[in-house]
Amino acid sequence: MNILKINSSVQQEASVTRKLVEEIITTISKGEVTIVDRDLSKGVSLLNEQMLTAFFSNLEDLKEEQLMLLEESNTYIQEIKEADVIVFGVPIYNFSVPGSVKAYFDLLARAGVTFKYTEQGPVGLMENKKVYVAMASGGVPFDSEVDFASKLIRQFLTFLGITDITFVPADQLMTNQEAALGRARKIIEETVGSV
Repeated sequence: MNILKINSSVQQEASVTRKLVEEIITTISKGEVTIVDRDLSKGVSLLNEQMLTAFFSNLEDLKEEQLMLLEESNTYIQEIKEADVIVFGVPIYNFSVPGSVKAYFDLLARAGVTFKYTEQGPVGLMENKKVYVAMASGGVPFDSEVDFASKLIRQFLTFLGITDITFVPADQLMTNQEAALGRARKIIEETVGSV
């Protein structure tokens, strides 16, 4: 099994999502496992005009410097293509995802590569992936009207063709951290552990 581990919390040792990601990986790791570690908090390039132009150009028409602009995006896409399972750690910052996650999504969305346009609308090309999303929030209730993070993640992954998504939320940590972590660990035990 190939696991892509993606963390995005700017915290390291104190991060709840990083701890939950490790618990999920420990739970699902059976037999021979290869783990690719991607830490978005270390920096993701922001989409710019030159990248966007390269995204929508024919590869054979691109100059060497334009091809270099695609390298980061190509790396991220290849990591997802090779993964059987993706374990994503995403804290909620100010009602949504960290900026690095949005930047990462912008580099993944490539027409003709990760999705295609059809007469019926866009169709995702990154099917047959299982995704676990460990989420944490200080005060935002998971899947509430002010939780824009889980909605964005679900919408974006579905857009790419990834529909098998399990959320493991540890929400409202500032209210009752012990209870929040208990609920998250129960999901890992009952949902993730039963796979």
